[in-house]
Amino acid sequence: MKFFTYILISEVDESYYIGQTQDVEKRLKRHNAGRNRSTSAKRPWKLLYAKTCSSRSEAIKIESYLKSLKKRKAVLDWIDKQIRGVAQPG
Repeated sequence: MKFFTYILISEVDESYYIGQTQDVEKRLKRHNAGRNRSTSAKRPWKLLYAKTCSSRSEAIKIESYLKSLKKRKAVLDWIDKQIRGVAQPG
């Protein structure tokens, strides 16, 4: 079974949200339907990046790592390195 760590970006203010799920599309629809209290005010959201993980624990580990990054640039740098295939934590 696949799991994902995902990063959404708000089309309102370009803030981002980091989470993990088994179904990225379904989860994005829930965010955009206002079914998540922490993201409902900044709708609509679009998917910025999703990383496939082999287990929920791996997805949670990456989610925690990304949430620990204090600067937006650090998260965007992580995404860039993932896309280019450069090894990164998580």
